[in-house]
Amino acid sequence: MKVRLAGFSGLPALSQKLVQRMQREPILAGFHPVEQCNLDYHPERGSAIDPHLDDSWLWGERLVTVNILSDTTLTMSLEQGLPELGLREQVHVSVQLPRRSLVVLYGEARHRWKHAILRKDVHQRRVCSTYRELSAEFLPGGQQVEVGAQLLNVASSFQGVPV
Repeated sequence: MKVRLAGFSGLPALSQKLVQRMQREPILAGFHPVEQCNLDYHPERGSAIDPHLDDSWLWGERLVTVNILSDTTLTMSLEQGLPELGLREQVHVSVQLPRRSLVVLYGEARHRWKHAILRKDVHQRRVCSTYRELSAEFLPGGQQVEVGAQLLNVASSFQGVPV
């Protein structure tokens, strides 16, 4: 796989203060996002996002989502169950996300559990922003450290335009 920098102008200026505030939280120490994905869900359009794991080749350990406009439910699922607890069937956990809340997925929640916003849980317009950091492959010691340094430099300029 190859990462292209063409057209990438950084995170938008409007997110700079929020990113700085996130970085003050102990769990987000050293968090340097290179992507901000804005999503706008509308119940009348049947908006949802299917259960998935985010890419781990490009994206790092922490996924940070700010749930901005309305309360919603994040559904975490584990297809293979939890046999160590006697649960052999698929397991679902509903995580309530109040408006203006922040959730960090890392560790098993990031790499083992799938996450989703189910159609039945979008009751009103939902706006959120998800921030992603680079994986170790793009950081010092990784095979793509030069590309990673470029991405981090451009992202942290906060000159980007939201799309």
